[in-house]
Order: sequence, then C-alpha cells, then structure tokens
Amino acid sequence: MTDENRTPRLVAGLGNPGYPYYLTPHNLGFMAADRLAENFGIEISRPEGQALTAQIHVSGAEVILAKPQTYMNLSGSAISRIMKRYQIPAEDLVVLVDDADIPLGTLRIRRHGSAGGHNGLKSIIGAIGSGQFARIRMGVKPEHPVDDLARYVLGRFRSASLETVAEMVDRAAEAAGVILREGLEIAMNRYNRRATA
Repeated sequence: MTDENRTPRLVAGLGNPGYPYYLTPHNLGFMAADRLAENFGIEISRPEGQALTAQIHVSGAEVILAKPQTYMNLSGSAISRIMKRYQIPAEDLVVLVDDADIPLGTLRIRRHGSAGGHNGLKSIIGAIGSGQFARIRMGVKPEHPVDDLARYVLGRFRSASLETVAEMVDRAAEAAGVILREGLEIAMNRYNRRATA
C-alpha cells in the first residue's frame, strides 16, 4: 500500500479536559500531544466526535493527533470512534499516557501490552478489543508511598518537579515523532533509558 492510499495513523494523548486538571500527572498525555502538535506548528483544536483533533503529515503519511474529551476513564469511546471513522487498525495507534509505576522523568515505550491498572488504557483496550497498540508511558511514580493514588495523579505537580516534567514531555513528543518517521524499534532503543538525575 502506498502512502497515498494507506489509512492515517493516530497519536492520542490521554488526559482530562478543563483547567482543574492542568499540570496534573494524569494530564501528561495531553501535554505531550500538545507539544508534538506545537513541533509541527499547529494546535489540537478541531472538535471531532468526542475529541479535539488535528492532522499532520509525517514522511508523506497522514497522522491524526487526538485528545479525547470524555475524561480519562472513558478515553476508549472517543478513540474507537476515530479509529472506526478512518479505518485505523490497532497497530497504527500510538497512545501518550502517564504511568505511576515508573520513576518521574522516565519514558517507557512499549509495542503492546495490558492496561497495567491504568483506567485510560483499560478503556481503550475494552473499546477497540485489542491491546496491540504502542504506548509511550511517562513516569509519575510518587517519591514516597501515597495512600490515595487517584488523588495523587489528579493533584498538581510540585513546583520542584516542573522542570523534570517539561523535559519528559519534550522527550515524549520527540519519541512520538521518531516512531512516526523511523519506526517503533528505533524509538524504543533511543528512549527506553532511565532518566538521569
């Protein structure tokens, strides 16, 4: 299939809409998707179904950027609608998402997998019937044990963490670009390293 005839790819950043969720761990997917769009000189602002979207072209191929507006736990509803509309297979989906099991500032790119307890990923897997999609996981593990993880991921980052967060968002957006231009394997080899102190 030539690039002119192939279906688009989809890069979806997960998060919750609205100012109260701005700069919270659970909104890292939105932040990285926005940074990726910014790298291409556009904004993700076009209402489409249950999401905000934008379109870019990478190496001659069409790519849809999306930010579901359904809130995290229903992310799959918005993403599945886009995938059905454009006939995008699971293997052409890349999800940008936070992960409370890996250290703050660390990226982990995976070709596929389970939800790992993440409600956004769980929603996507349930809605599209597959876990065979790539995900760029951004570490938000608390420095100390917390009693209420849900409260933690919905709370604002501490000011001392913001530089690390910004650097991680930059690298996640770069990693998404590498996946689109050079392939998943190259991105995994380049970005699956521990964050430096």
